[in-house]
Amino acid sequence: MAIPNFIDKVHIFVRSGHGGAGCVHFRHDKFSVKGGPDGGDGGNGGSIIFKTNRNISTLHTLRFKRHFYAQNGQSGGEANCHGKNADDIIIEVPVGTTIKDADTDELLVDLAEDSEIVLLKGGKGGLGNTHFKTSTRQAPYYAQPGLEGEEKNLILELKLLADVGLVGFPNAGKSTFLSVVSAAKPKIANYPFTTLVPQLGIVSHREKNFVLADLPGIIEGASEGKGLGLRFFRHIERNKILLLLIDAQSENPFSTFLSLREEIKNYSDVVFNKPFFVVVSKIDSVDEQTLNEIAAEFQKNNIQPFFISSQQQTGISTLLDKIISVT
Repeated sequence: MAIPNFIDKVHIFVRSGHGGAGCVHFRHDKFSVKGGPDGGDGGNGGSIIFKTNRNISTLHTLRFKRHFYAQNGQSGGEANCHGKNADDIIIEVPVGTTIKDADTDELLVDLAEDSEIVLLKGGKGGLGNTHFKTSTRQAPYYAQPGLEGEEKNLILELKLLADVGLVGFPNAGKSTFLSVVSAAKPKIANYPFTTLVPQLGIVSHREKNFVLADLPGIIEGASEGKGLGLRFFRHIERNKILLLLIDAQSENPFSTFLSLREEIKNYSDVVFNKPFFVVVSKIDSVDEQTLNEIAAEFQKNNIQPFFISSQQQTGISTLLDKIISVT
């Protein structure tokens, strides 16, 4: 499943509404012998609420609307009439969105599950002068102003929720593998960065399902900003398992594996320490002696790789068996 108009990071500005002012007023009607204060309370300002929506898979809509201002609460009125509360603003985002304070880089909330959170609460409405009448002050000429709202510059980042992440250098066979094991139809071609945005597929195997993410290929030096850099690495932070795909036609598959691991480590120790399987792909393109040499090199370093051919669907079932046993 390709994600159209994939946007995974946006900057927005949000402001909750001010509370309405309380009213200073006194009764002046012929039926009130002594009159007295009857100023109503101000209404509350609108809050800024973030709500997850599983039908949304990207932050695309926030690319064009980046400023959100909640309305202020209405001022109180005479005859103890309360001002109207302002409507809240609800901003819908995909599950997996993190929200940071752009000015301090503080993580404010991680919407990793279905949830709804009031991020900025609207200002409380002020009390009318009715509340300030006492035995010694029968005619208070005072009411509270409404409390001010809050405002923040925010950075929203999307981290895809997938059980398994496919990671590898360009042309390692990730997109082909995804197309074989799921109903996803990624673009496949023999040139660097065929995959420009993450692709998701739901894999069904032996009556179990898991979500597989194909992440755009990285190159040596990605941690230094080369190629696509590490722009999409945040999406593997939530993956339970990583599949490191290595092209069997590589000049030295084990060295390719070490390079890939180095780029991951340069990004994050947390990601580096995630469970992973090494998958040697395109085995139909090399001879048996080469495969034996590749296996020996990995086994010498206490790594047991899986060997697959997506074209011939060789070794796929064995790999999926292993994945569902640990997800």
